[in-house]
Amino acid sequence: MSAPMKISLKPLLLLAPVLATATLTAAAFPGYSSTLPTPAFATPAAAPVDHVAFDRLLKKHVNDKGQVNYKGFQADEKEFNQYLAQLSKNPPAATWSKPEQMAYWINAYNAYTIRLILDHYPLQSIKDIGSKIKIPFVTTPWAAKFFSIGGEKMSLDNIEHGTLRKQYDDPRIHFALVCASVSCPRLRNEAYTAAKLDRQLDDQGRDFLNNPAKNKVGKTEAQLSKYFDWYKGDWEKNGQSVAKWVNKYAATKMNDNAQVSYLDYNWNLNKQ
Repeated sequence: MSAPMKISLKPLLLLAPVLATATLTAAAFPGYSSTLPTPAFATPAAAPVDHVAFDRLLKKHVNDKGQVNYKGFQADEKEFNQYLAQLSKNPPAATWSKPEQMAYWINAYNAYTIRLILDHYPLQSIKDIGSKIKIPFVTTPWAAKFFSIGGEKMSLDNIEHGTLRKQYDDPRIHFALVCASVSCPRLRNEAYTAAKLDRQLDDQGRDFLNNPAKNKVGKTEAQLSKYFDWYKGDWEKNGQSVAKWVNKYAATKMNDNAQVSYLDYNWNLNKQ
């Protein structure tokens, strides 16, 4: 028998950060049950951010179908970047109410998604950006850390999976976060605010579930958005189910034993 082989741990230690980064890449796909850490900010804002500038831009450049005039956002890029700078410098503080924090993160996700599209515009789909990313082990736009909040580099995944899904336990966020695609929920042409957040999220649910291009709900058969498959664990929390959430907002109520299938997802850009 030959002598035992001596194994050095040094290469494994060097690989550890690489493997960790590769793990984050998986989080870029919808429905990923992320273990991304919750950001800890050193200098939180004293008062909640005012989203009036974003509200003005959304009203100007997004129609009632949620389609975006990206060229219009380009024309107002200075004002848009000023709003993003405001978000970047003023992360949520523990003293903010839950609705104030949620409104901030939902607006931040949607605003930085628009910023990402503008950075690569023109393009046909947000997924086209993946092939343009030149960061090792980061192959999707959702995993790329292209902005900072409170001095911390962040990605869209960090907001959705590491913050909103992890901290707030409200599946209605899936009706509000918009990934710049046709099959996404409608991008509201107004900003989310703490005072209106509950009504806005419910309105998004009604709009999404009653749009036949995104969900076709019948009593015995339902063709649903892939959101209800990707995020099934979220919809089933706290004694809920996909059927209960669908029936909360759909005009036609599906039976508990209705046959469910999922519509193909259209990743084409949600442009005007």
